[in-house]
Formats: sequence, structure tokens, C-alpha cells
Amino acid sequence: MGEKLTPLAENVGVALGNFTGWLERYGEFSWDHQSFFAGNVGRAAKGLYYKNKVLGIAAVAPMIFCEAFFPAARRLFHQPMRLPIADAHYAMGFAYLNEATGEAKHLKKAVHFLEVLKASRSPGYKNYCWGYPFDWVTRNGTLPAHLPFITSTPYVFEALLQVNKIEPRAEWQEIMESALRYATDDITEVPFPGGGNTCSYYPGGEFNVVNASAYRSGMLAQAAKFFGRDDLLKMAEANVDFVLAAQNADGSWPYAKDGVRDFVDHFHTCFVMKALAKVYFVTGEKKILDALKRGVDYYQKNLFSADGMPRPFAVAPRMVVYKCELYDCAECINLCVLLRKEIPSLQNTLETVVSGILKNWIKRDGSFRSRKLILGWDNVPMHRWAQSQMFRALAFYLREEKAKR
Repeated sequence: MGEKLTPLAENVGVALGNFTGWLERYGEFSWDHQSFFAGNVGRAAKGLYYKNKVLGIAAVAPMIFCEAFFPAARRLFHQPMRLPIADAHYAMGFAYLNEATGEAKHLKKAVHFLEVLKASRSPGYKNYCWGYPFDWVTRNGTLPAHLPFITSTPYVFEALLQVNKIEPRAEWQEIMESALRYATDDITEVPFPGGGNTCSYYPGGEFNVVNASAYRSGMLAQAAKFFGRDDLLKMAEANVDFVLAAQNADGSWPYAKDGVRDFVDHFHTCFVMKALAKVYFVTGEKKILDALKRGVDYYQKNLFSADGMPRPFAVAPRMVVYKCELYDCAECINLCVLLRKEIPSLQNTLETVVSGILKNWIKRDGSFRSRKLILGWDNVPMHRWAQSQMFRALAFYLREEKAKR
């Protein structure tokens, strides 16, 4: 105890201080990765693409071109938004920063984002739950704004859990219980032929998306530990069994087990392994750690470029117009910090990616670049994609580094 931080961790602390200053100046609304397709024009073009590929390619081509070469054109297609996933990550990031520094102002900011999340819950649902504030066009149809997702609500649950550990409130626990009821009652599950249960992405929604069941299992395991409920662990284990059954022989995970969306990408792979890690830390089941070791082996061999930074896809579903993405880097850091004790090879990955972010991805104003494009950079700051995720990841890293000293 009492040892100095490494130079890398010290530099992360400086970067986080600069970022919080930028966030205060910039505000809590931003454009988004989906801005090109969230407005009327973009939704129509994307909808046509899913109905008629020939005509649809022509319709979406201007947006894809802008995304690759003129990312600031997002402002022409949609307005800035407040996104619950980003608010949850900011709440977690400021809570970590409070624990790392002891400064009360960071806890106050974390509580602020929880108050915002209380107001932005999906309307029309009995239980607390969260989705996107825009209509989302998918291959399975248009999902209306505020439809709550099992890929969104667990982030808010985790933020509430984290802040509650620092400043316990009955109110936080009541909202957590309500969000838990959403995950157990509103989200349904069906048996998967390969084993376990696959859960719905949203109430009454599609099944077989791997990260959706992983998210649910992680949330249920954390809730089981906090509330002392073994019944939740049984539900979590059924979802884990599906996720393990979905793992490919080479250790990778496809996006979905639907015979169509079999692409393997960076941040969804991280989502799956982070959730499994959270279950493992509660149950200690060897089969989960074995799956994680196979997954990390594939991950390190196939989802990084020669410079050691994350690459978007191992198996791409379409043409990729960028080389590296902030979201991938943030989720890589989160995963490595979570699992480096169990899988020591992740320590080198962690240091490489954190160093790369500090060297090349921080702008003069303190915010992060969003993407490394084929030519140049996407410098449009987007809270959900992934200013908030990187802030949370670096704050998590700093807290853990300080805890080791």
C-alpha cells in the first residue's frame, strides 16, 4: 500500500480529469451512431434496404458515404439525443471516479445521472426499463422508440447497484427490484435445442441473440448475490447454458443463432464475455471459466490488428468503412480489467489498448475520437458511441489500479 501509480495509470487520471471538463462544457445530449438512420429519410432508406437489396443499396449509399468520409453530416439527418445507455455508463464512470479519488463531486454527478435515468424510463411499462429514444429499423421490422431492451436495462441496473454500494438508498433498491421484475417477467425465454434457454430481446420480441441472453444472465447473477435469491441464479444458469451452447468450436460467438446473423465482431464478443465473467464471479462454475478461456484465445488471435488495437470484425457481415472504433476499445478495456487475474495474457492487451487511446484518440478539448476511418478520423463526439463507454472503462481501470497500491 502507498506505492505510486504507474505512469500509464497517472496519465489515465489526467485524461479523465480533462474529459469531465469537456463533458461539463459539451452537455449531455449528442448525435449517435444511428443518427444517419434515426430520422425519416434514414429510416425509409434502411427499411427499403431490408426489403429490396438492389434498390436499398442505392438508398443507403449516401449515408454510408457520409459515415465513411463526412461523419459530421450526421447533423443533417437527426437531432442530438439523450441516450439511457450513455447515462448509465456515465453514472458508473463517475462512481468509479469517486472511489478512485475520494472526491464527493464525482458521486454527486453519478447520482445526477441516476436521477436522469429515473425520468427516461420507457413509458407505458409497469416496471422500470429502458430502450432507445428513436425508432430503430432492423431486418425484423421497425422497433418503436422506448421499446425496452434486455441489452439496455442491465446497464441501468448495474449503475444503480454500483452507486448504491457507495451511498445506499431505499429508492435505488426499489428501482433495481422493479428492473429485475422486467428482466424476469416481461422478458420471456424458450428452450434452445442445443441446451439452455434463450431469452427475448424485448417484451414479446425475438430470441436467439447471444448477447441478449448473456446480458440477462449477468444481471440476474448480480441481483441474486445482492438480494440473496437463489431462484435468480437458476434462471441465469439456463441463459448461460444457451450462451455456452452457442459458442463456436473455435471459441468465438456469433451475434445470433438464427442461421443468418453469424458475424463475429469485437464489442458483441466483449459483451458476451463480460456477462459470463459476472456470472462466474458469483457462481465460480468451471465450465464458464473454460468457455471464457477459449473465447479469449479466439478473441486475442482474431479481433486485433497488427498494432495491437481492436479490429471491428473477425467475420464481417458487410463492407466495413472504418479501421478501429472507440466502442471496441472501451469494451476491450472493460473486459481486460475484469478478467486479467483469471487470464493473465489480457494484461498486455489492456496496456496496449490504454496506451493507444492515450496516444492517438484524445482530442485537444478532452473528448475522444469516435472512429479511425479508412481516411482520417470521425471526430463527432457521440455519448453512446462511445464517449460514455470509454469514460467508464478508464475510470474502472483507474479505480482498480489504485486499489492495487
